[in-house]
Amino acid sequence: MLRLLHIEFIKLWNNRASKVLIIAYFVLLTSIALIAAIKFDIGPVQFHLADQGIFNFPYIWHFNTFVTALFKLFLAIVIVSMMSNEYSNKTIKQNLIDGLSKKEFILSKVLTVVSFALISTVFVFVVSMILGLAYSDYNELSIIFSDLEFLPAFFFKLVGFFSFCLFLGILVKRSAFALGFLILWTILEQVVFGLLGWKVMSWDAARTVKDFFPLQSMSNLIKEPFTRLSAVQNIGQQIGEDMKFDYHVYWYEFLIVFIWTAIFIYLSYALLKKRDL
Repeated sequence: MLRLLHIEFIKLWNNRASKVLIIAYFVLLTSIALIAAIKFDIGPVQFHLADQGIFNFPYIWHFNTFVTALFKLFLAIVIVSMMSNEYSNKTIKQNLIDGLSKKEFILSKVLTVVSFALISTVFVFVVSMILGLAYSDYNELSIIFSDLEFLPAFFFKLVGFFSFCLFLGILVKRSAFALGFLILWTILEQVVFGLLGWKVMSWDAARTVKDFFPLQSMSNLIKEPFTRLSAVQNIGQQIGEDMKFDYHVYWYEFLIVFIWTAIFIYLSYALLKKRDL
């Protein structure tokens, strides 16, 4: 396995575009720390974003995993480009001639996907821990290490999304078309949801069905964190809005994403096995 992973990382690091995107991605993950520096005055009121509680334990686990997950498109481009380059440079054919089986080829890509997700998760954990220890009002160990389920949720979300991108890269072969298909699929999920709620069933039933869609199920792992902020809660109370939402991560949400991940990996292998290279 290490040999397969080593081969993939050599390919990625020797590709200038992939190298730039990977570095940019991790720089962006680190740049979340710059939020702490945001200060501005509104009349006599001084506003410091770090003082609003976004870096408080355990809220920071929710906030940082949600925000950093928005940057996953950088690695999505790397993954679809990785497959596109295999076809355009004919390295996939050469790897198979050199003795690599199609199963090992797919395994090498899956290991790359999992490695990206794992490194990202560890990276977010370290950055969040540093920011939390620096700015959090609560430093008790029981508080620091609560709500850590957002980290495995982040990991599963990335693995699922990158597996989908891997499948699209193998299906379409060209990175631009694969990314276009990804955007189209995002829109399609919303269109199908709208049609179900409008014509087929109640809106509540349509929302339940929508939760089983691939991209929506990945999104469900980490709900938006902003309504948890005390400032937002206070505004909600003043205007008479109930701002109490369910932010927990449930086992069945992990299961749905795991099943979709397995489907995408299997389809990737089945497609490659069937295709004449």
